Amino acid sequence: MKNKKTKDIYANDIILFKTVSLKDKYNFFEYLSVMLDWWVSIIESLESVEWKITSVYFKIKVKELITYILSWDSFSKAMKNIPDVFSKSEISIIEAWEATWLLSTSLIKVSDDLKKIADLRNNIKGALTYPIIIFLFLFLALFIVLTFVIPELKELFTSAEIELPMSTKLLIASSNFVKWNIWLLFLAFASLVVFIYWYKNTESGKRSIENFLFWLPLIWVVYKNYILSNIASTLWSLVWSWVSILKALKLVWKATNNSVYESLFNDIVVTVSWWDKIVNAMLKSDPENIYFPADFLQMLSVWERTANLEEISKKLSDQYRKEVDYSLVNLTKWIEPLAILFSAIFVTWFAYAIVWAILKVTQSI
Repeated sequence: MKNKKTKDIYANDIILFKTVSLKDKYNFFEYLSVMLDWWVSIIESLESVEWKITSVYFKIKVKELITYILSWDSFSKAMKNIPDVFSKSEISIIEAWEATWLLSTSLIKVSDDLKKIADLRNNIKGALTYPIIIFLFLFLALFIVLTFVIPELKELFTSAEIELPMSTKLLIASSNFVKWNIWLLFLAFASLVVFIYWYKNTESGKRSIENFLFWLPLIWVVYKNYILSNIASTLWSLVWSWVSILKALKLVWKATNNSVYESLFNDIVVTVSWWDKIVNAMLKSDPENIYFPADFLQMLSVWERTANLEEISKKLSDQYRKEVDYSLVNLTKWIEPLAILFSAIFVTWFAYAIVWAILKVTQSI
């Protein structure tokens, strides 16, 4: 039961987002592991961990952890009471090693896994930052031209009694629309952002967006490789912790955080529960190898012949981290030409419309 002190300790802080970053989580687990190795009690470790984390929300949850442990709950059981912070796979790894009095070993393993996931996400964000900045500058340039440059030139064209070319009329009309509807466009854009944020958190919205991503060729490759890397990494961690295969598959199913793969793993778990092989179950769920590539299944089949899933899963995880990097390189190679093509189309339209109109004006003089 949470005490009043736990609730009020950060009462003066404003919590806008009830989320915990991967950085805070892996720092949390790493710090606890180090402190336990130095024979510091779990309670003292939790009480001193605050300086390692930045999230006020996470600090409140740490206080709740202390409350549960003081009520004679084990560390893993206390984590189960806070499912919005700790995932089932993290709890299972810690629970498996807690019984052997090697809690620090499981904590550092969870920390290392979270670091790898954080590094992978940072690589994706870093690779996409440059193309996104290019498109932002393009739209900013387009906005400036339509709202400030074209209105000045319009006076020149409208003062001359000539029939303007269609391209110039379209350019002026676009400029008028943007200039006189700036706030309407801003509200429409803000509404769209809010709608997408709300829609992606609904069950149907999440599935629709994921299916849409699967239809975008280059983005789909990056997204799929990222998911497969997480699947292999989670599977490796769970098997390393001696979690049963069926339970590990169920936890991997939840860890994918993707409704399409969750549906596939739901079928896989049912098939494996009837004593079928994992590779056969994946082939039945995905006969065309759309979501589970042939090389992924081949490496898993090696495990089924050698009974060495831990090593195979680790190799798969490392391999698909590299695949994410390769697919990101290909994605950025295509985005830059697309940005150049987009800017070239607008510059050509702008130049043609202005130059042709100026020629019309000079001919009328």
